[in-house]
Amino acid sequence: MNASILTEVILPLALALIMFGMGLGLTTNDFTRLFKSPLAIVMGLIGQLVAMPLLALGLCYLLNLPTPIAIGLMILAACPGGTMSNVVSQLAKANLALSVSLTAASTAISIITTPFIIGFAMSQFAPADDATFSILTTSLGLFFITLVPVAIGIWLRHFKSDFAIKAEPFFRRFSLFFMLMMIAALVIKERDLLVSSFNDVFWACIALNIGSMVVGWLIAKCSKLNLTDSLTLSIEVGIQNASLAILIAISFLNKPEYAVTGGVYGLAMFIGPLLLIGGLKLKNKRTARAVN
Repeated sequence: MNASILTEVILPLALALIMFGMGLGLTTNDFTRLFKSPLAIVMGLIGQLVAMPLLALGLCYLLNLPTPIAIGLMILAACPGGTMSNVVSQLAKANLALSVSLTAASTAISIITTPFIIGFAMSQFAPADDATFSILTTSLGLFFITLVPVAIGIWLRHFKSDFAIKAEPFFRRFSLFFMLMMIAALVIKERDLLVSSFNDVFWACIALNIGSMVVGWLIAKCSKLNLTDSLTLSIEVGIQNASLAILIAISFLNKPEYAVTGGVYGLAMFIGPLLLIGGLKLKNKRTARAVN
């Protein structure tokens, strides 16, 4: 298959379908909630759009990451939350409504913030490639691949709710399948870089995942949010849209090596939530035993 067809048509179309599926799960209440619970939303957005990129930048310098891994980590940190954060929030019995609202808000804002963060990363770690990077082109690409499909999905959810409710689980499963297929393809194509830099990329992804979850938790606690909302912010800040990060690297930047970080993170991002959920369950059991 022609590489340009894969990178310019198939991958963007697949992500657009995923974002369409996200839109099918959104209702008008998810947007009115932005005004009903502004503190939790604002704090979550600060964690996602400000704290996480700063954490990623610090890790790049602290771990002295190779250029492809460093830029990949920054791309990942610049991406909004995805459907996986909503799934994990549901499994963790967090505030699913807040999680969905945060995902919707961060996705909308990311068409502006993501290109600027990526542009900064390129200027810092790959100035030779920075001249070929266009903030405007990336913003327009994100708009048509993310916001437009989401808007169509929301429209269908409003006017064809029965269809939307039945179809939404299919797109959620497709999202996971697509991410796993992309990871498998990256392992094959970029195996030399993955082997030579595995320790760097693996520990960077683990540090970003766990570190950003801790940051999300601390932001929530400093804002005096309750336990459920704190858990939600921790998950939402800690889990990014790995599929979007992979697509940006391959289709927008034409740099598959930058996608390796997103691929590894797509698997490693569940470690932090599992540790957090396990720790909370252990704490609840100890509390229950102390009461009894």
